Amino acid sequence: MVWEKEKIVGSCIIGGATFAVGATFLHLFLKGELPLGIGLGARLVSFRKRRPVRVYMDGCFDMMHYGHCNALRQARALGDQLVVGVVSDEEIIANKGPPVTPLHERMVMVKAVKWVDEVISDAPYAITEDFMKRLFDEYQIDYIIHGDDPCVLPDGTDAYALAKKAGRYKQIKRTEGVSSTDIVGRMLLCVRERSNSHSHSSLQRQFSHGHNSPKFDDGGSSAGTRVSHFLPTSRRIVQFSNGKGPGPDARIIYIDGAFDLFHAGHVEILRRARELGDFLLVGIHNDQTVSARSGARHPIMNLHERSLSVLACRYVDEVIIGAPSEVSKDTITTFDISLVVHGTVAESDAFQKEEGNPYAVPISMGIFQILESPLDITTSTIIKRIKRNLKKEASEKKYYEQKAFVTGD
Repeated sequence: MVWEKEKIVGSCIIGGATFAVGATFLHLFLKGELPLGIGLGARLVSFRKRRPVRVYMDGCFDMMHYGHCNALRQARALGDQLVVGVVSDEEIIANKGPPVTPLHERMVMVKAVKWVDEVISDAPYAITEDFMKRLFDEYQIDYIIHGDDPCVLPDGTDAYALAKKAGRYKQIKRTEGVSSTDIVGRMLLCVRERSNSHSHSSLQRQFSHGHNSPKFDDGGSSAGTRVSHFLPTSRRIVQFSNGKGPGPDARIIYIDGAFDLFHAGHVEILRRARELGDFLLVGIHNDQTVSARSGARHPIMNLHERSLSVLACRYVDEVIIGAPSEVSKDTITTFDISLVVHGTVAESDAFQKEEGNPYAVPISMGIFQILESPLDITTSTIIKRIKRNLKKEASEKKYYEQKAFVTGD
C-alpha cells in the first residue's frame, strides 16, 4: 500500500518539467538516502534543507509577565527562529514614561525565555524604514510579529504601518487576563497595606483614572482589591511545559519560593541553580503560604500566574505547583532530589534560622547549599520602583500645574 502511494505522488513538476519518479527513487528520497549527485535528487534535497523562517517581535517587556511569554511563544510558532528586539530605556521614556525595570534587567528576562533564539538590544519603539531594512538584510527576518492590540505612537500613527505595507507583518492573539497596568494596580494595594497615608491613596486614584481602570476604595477593607482575571487551563500549562522528565541518572536540583513578580533576580538564581545539575525542579508556594509570610495583599500574582512565568524560563525543567513550605524527606525521596539550594537574596530569612527552618531536613542530610544571588533584587524592590516612578510623575504634574512666568532667558 505504501509503495502504491509513492508511485502516485511520484509524478512531480520541478522547474516546469514533469518527471515520472519511480517508487524506488522516491522511496530513497523520503528516507534521506538519495545521492546528491543526481540532479533531481539534489534539487529535492536542497528544498528539504530550506533556510529557516526567522521572525521578529519587539517590545518594552517592562515588568515582564506570562502574557509577554505567551506572546513570544506564539511568535516562535510562526517561524523556526525568533529574534526579539528590546526597546531602549530612552525610547520608552520618550513614548510611555520611565520604565520600572532598566534595559539590562529586561535583557536578562527576555534572553531567559525558552522560545527566544536571539535578542537585539536598544531596539527602536517604532519600526522605521532604516531599521526594517536592517532586520531584513542583516538579521534575515522574514516576518515582523505583533499582538492584535493596537500599538499607536504619540502622533497617532501605527508603529507597524511600514511592516504591514511591505507585506511582512503577522499578528498573534493577545493573552487575556493580564497586563502591566493591572499588575501595577495590584502593587499599589500592597503599598496601601503598609501605609494608609493620603499620598498613597491619591497615587492610586491617579493611576486608576489615568489608565481607565476601576477606582480603588480609600478604606482599609479588601473591597477594592484588584483580583486576577486570568483563567488557568490545562492546555496553557501544557503549552508552557517541557514535557520531559529527568534521565535515570540525572542530578536533580531543587529550589523553592514564591517567585512573585518574576524578575531578573529570580532568573539569575535559577540559572545558577541549573548549572549545578542536570535537571532543575522548582517548587512554587501556594497563595496561602505566601500571604502568611508576606502579608494579606500578597502574592501579587496568583499561583497559576507565577507557575507559568517560571515554566517559561529556559533554565527550569519542571515545577511543583503549590509546593509545601517545608522541604520534607518525603518530597526529597519522591522527586529523587540530589541537592536543595537557596539564594542569599530573599524576602524571608527563614532559611537562616536555627528553629523553624524550612530546610532543616535537607540540612540534616547534608544536601543543602546556599547560593550567592547574582542580583540584589526582590519583589519589594519592584514595588519600591513603582512607588518612586509614580511619585516622580505626580511631582512633575504638580510643577507644571503651578508653573508661573519667569522673566529672562
